[in-house]
Amino acid sequence: MNTPSVSPTPVASPPAGIDVRDAAWVRVPTRLSPEALARELADAEVLLRLNPYYYFRTCRRSAPDSYHAEFENQSNQQQLVVDIDVARGPGPGLTLNYRQGLKRRTLFTIEPGALGSTLVVTDDYSGTSEEERKQREAEVDKSLLAWGEALRVYFLRLQRYSRIPGWRGYIRRLWIPMKPSARRIVWLLYLITLVEFLFFCFVVLIWWVEHQK
Repeated sequence: MNTPSVSPTPVASPPAGIDVRDAAWVRVPTRLSPEALARELADAEVLLRLNPYYYFRTCRRSAPDSYHAEFENQSNQQQLVVDIDVARGPGPGLTLNYRQGLKRRTLFTIEPGALGSTLVVTDDYSGTSEEERKQREAEVDKSLLAWGEALRVYFLRLQRYSRIPGWRGYIRRLWIPMKPSARRIVWLLYLITLVEFLFFCFVVLIWWVEHQK
């Protein structure tokens, strides 16, 4: 069930204690330090909402370390209602334990690196027989690779722009709660606005040069 890597490096083994026959994983390179990455993992709702295939009807905290989520997973066309328990570990990472569904848990494991750290995201399907997994194959989450890429882009933007006043508040309160399609439209509008501004500056520059002759 192993998936390709988001990074150019080969896919390594999953975290210790995970059976490769019951899991899929992806490696997400970041320029954040292990300590900084661990702090970003503290908000489990952000991690869930960053999945570009999850279209949430609701995602709310039901207890200090638990969430209730209702959403459509567009990677497998499944409508899901699931309660999620959040636990620290392995190490400085995070684990999402699912009370319902075929997937047992998702582990976020941090590996230190020379230029930052790598986040290994592992979907664990252990706990059910091989026969049952075959019967429920349609429930397998096919969004892991896209999720890893979305996390990589998010952490890259975080590293670049988090010092801008108000940026974090905007991202957490407005951008993250949007549907994935709405977030893509917003970024597209930002790019169009930037291109229009640069074109305007170019026209002004030409006008200024012409009037200096």
